[in-house]
Amino acid sequence: MSFSDSPTLEVKDLKTYFFTKGGIARAVDGVSFSVGRGKVLGLVGESGSGKTVTGFSILGLVDEPGRIVSGEILYRGENLVSASMGRMRELRGLNISMIFQDPMMTLNPVLRIDTQMIEAIQAHEKISKDDARQRARDVLGQVGIASPDERLRAYPHQFSGGMRQRVAIAIALLNKPDLIVADEPTTALDVTIQGQILYEVQKLCSQTGTALIWITHDLSVVAGLADDICVMYAGRIVEQGSVNSVLDNPRHPYTHGLISSVPSRNRRGVPLAQIPGMAPSLLKLPKGCSFGPRCPQVTADCGIIPNISMLDKGRQLRCHNPLDALVSPKLKD
Repeated sequence: MSFSDSPTLEVKDLKTYFFTKGGIARAVDGVSFSVGRGKVLGLVGESGSGKTVTGFSILGLVDEPGRIVSGEILYRGENLVSASMGRMRELRGLNISMIFQDPMMTLNPVLRIDTQMIEAIQAHEKISKDDARQRARDVLGQVGIASPDERLRAYPHQFSGGMRQRVAIAIALLNKPDLIVADEPTTALDVTIQGQILYEVQKLCSQTGTALIWITHDLSVVAGLADDICVMYAGRIVEQGSVNSVLDNPRHPYTHGLISSVPSRNRRGVPLAQIPGMAPSLLKLPKGCSFGPRCPQVTADCGIIPNISMLDKGRQLRCHNPLDALVSPKLKD
């Protein structure tokens, strides 16, 4: 099914900083991307790269000492940065949903699952309790929870961690939102259930036009799920484009390093490939390119922060010394 070309969400030069006693942590520093109806955008990078803060910024969930300093977050043309708290409450759960990495951030431990799911529906829609319960039951079945009638009457502590995560995913799907921000939602799930969840969200996107931002460190999941990909490092997007073009021919040394370190690409008896060093503290970023101290391509030019270069077919790159595509690894080998 085809949808209109107008994007569901546009993020323009977003900057979200944390003002701490130790200094200013630039968690998101000039991030721009868009995602259209029925499309999946993968947001990838190491821990601390700014992926989750980007997702929280979209839903207005950044708490003090953090705040959005500048930029625009346009949901169907409406700038959410300037939206009131009341307006954001209207949008959350109905138009825009988030699946948190920790399901206990979503579930109330003292309320039964049916109470929480029914409230999530009735908060945005005039519907009978019986109809809301039936919808909740159906969605629990979609995410692979057996005996959904019985499970609806259970409390969160009666579920395993993986089961709680499936309930959190089900709540995000309840109202068929226009946009879902998923923060590593399948990390705690086994491979079989992970595949089932990925199938359900892909079907939701293709059939209803829901836009999906999938935040993860798992490049293998993104390779099979996303249409486009943004690679983040130290609060900035260093490479973005279609998922096939970026993963098959990465040009940024950091993207190259991430793909090379995927364990499934390794050969028996050969040490696992890894990116040397550690991601820098956001309070003490190196001068110039943040990846410079870990980069095998570093030169004197890297002492200056690189600008974004536009390549062909919408590819974007932030690097002074990009790799030649011919020597880049392929994730799908």
